[in-house]
Amino acid sequence: MSHNTNKRIAQNTLFLYFRTLVILLVSLYTSRVVLNVLGIDDYGIYNVVGGIVLMFQFLNVGMIDVSQRFLTYELGKNDGQQLQKVFSTSLIIHLIIIFFLLILAETVGLWFLNHKMNIPTSRIIAANWVFQFSILTFIIKIFSVPYNASIVAHEHMKVYAYVSILEVILQLAIVFLLKGSASDKLILYAILMSFVTLLVSITYTLYCKKYFKECKFRNDIDKQLLHKMLSFAGWSFLGNIGYSLKMQGINILINLFFGPAVNAARGVAYQVNAGIYNFVSNFQIAMKPQITKRYAMGDTNSMMVLVHNSSRYSFFLLLYLTLPVLIKTPYILHLWLGIVPEYTVMFLRLVLIVTLINSITGPVATAIQAKGKILFQTIILVITLLDIPISYIVLKSGYPPYTVMYISILTELIALIARIWILNALIPMHISNFIIEVIGRSLLVFILAAIIPTGLSQYIPDTFTGFILICIITVSSTTIV
Repeated sequence: MSHNTNKRIAQNTLFLYFRTLVILLVSLYTSRVVLNVLGIDDYGIYNVVGGIVLMFQFLNVGMIDVSQRFLTYELGKNDGQQLQKVFSTSLIIHLIIIFFLLILAETVGLWFLNHKMNIPTSRIIAANWVFQFSILTFIIKIFSVPYNASIVAHEHMKVYAYVSILEVILQLAIVFLLKGSASDKLILYAILMSFVTLLVSITYTLYCKKYFKECKFRNDIDKQLLHKMLSFAGWSFLGNIGYSLKMQGINILINLFFGPAVNAARGVAYQVNAGIYNFVSNFQIAMKPQITKRYAMGDTNSMMVLVHNSSRYSFFLLLYLTLPVLIKTPYILHLWLGIVPEYTVMFLRLVLIVTLINSITGPVATAIQAKGKILFQTIILVITLLDIPISYIVLKSGYPPYTVMYISILTELIALIARIWILNALIPMHISNFIIEVIGRSLLVFILAAIIPTGLSQYIPDTFTGFILICIITVSSTTIV
């Protein structure tokens, strides 16, 4: 059983890595062209206006975890009837979420966009078009959650690889349409991105209906199950709202203090970071169902071994990718974008540090959710939301915009320690062992692996050949350490 499970995890990870590689390669090209075609200000407007819609993601983000956890748990118990009830209940909850999202977005969100945001008067109409299509895109993604959760629960990761290839091909087509269009390119970009999201959602839905028996809606809702899922979602909502509000709240603060050009810098940094982190998140997606299933089967010892290993290896996998980027950030951004918005270098370096911390956090959070006791989210909420008032004070005091990332590093470290403490309270573990074997070893590897490449980089020219040489040195250094 262990051999088959490890083989499945390896296969799923490879499928997801292939998916990410394709996405990353195409995104590197499309992002540069979109930035150049839209211009820095319009790119910043798209980033911050879409961020207003994402602020309402707190309505849905808790249900993503709920859907995946309950579907995976029932698969682990091999209860087909309950599995079908979970899917139908999840679908109904997501339709309710869509209803409330529309109300909030078209009232509070619309008012905030037109009366509080720092948008040039000449682009306010275009910004409103972007806002409406961002809402549509988000609604489509919400509806798709139960279907995507079913794919993850069944560990059919290869479908993500195939559909993602379709998605990036369509996004590539959008780039060529933008370059040849005489209409307002910002509005056209928002419309076409919504269309791509709709097509991808339809593909996932049809796949699930064909291959998974439970993915057929039946109006026989189990009220007890509904209450249980909503209760789980409520506590998860508290933790996840913190992340959503932090991300978009900081984005809005930057807009209010510095304008859309700095939003563009932060947006570029997070886009690069997302492409890099996808390689690790793919590994964690492949591990996540197994952590939950092992808990459902009562095998907590095996589950904790998986948590330790996935946390440590997630950090190491991410380090391979981030170390050369951290060392050669200015050259990489110039090579990729041509025109690099101010502050992008610092934003990117600091957000990569935050992501290295988060790579350890993911498996720990999955283990806590497998237990089903997520009252801990209130603690994480308080820690996460500290970013906003502290960032406001710092920016109000005249510090540069990237200072907010130092605050994020601190709060993420505190949140990681809190999650380890909570997991130990739910499922007794050796905290000192986790700190030494996972956090301590990861930090030591990072420091030792960076010494030689950082020193040698001072003597290696900023050319493509020089960058390849740095990549070879960082990979060798990390592997040896």
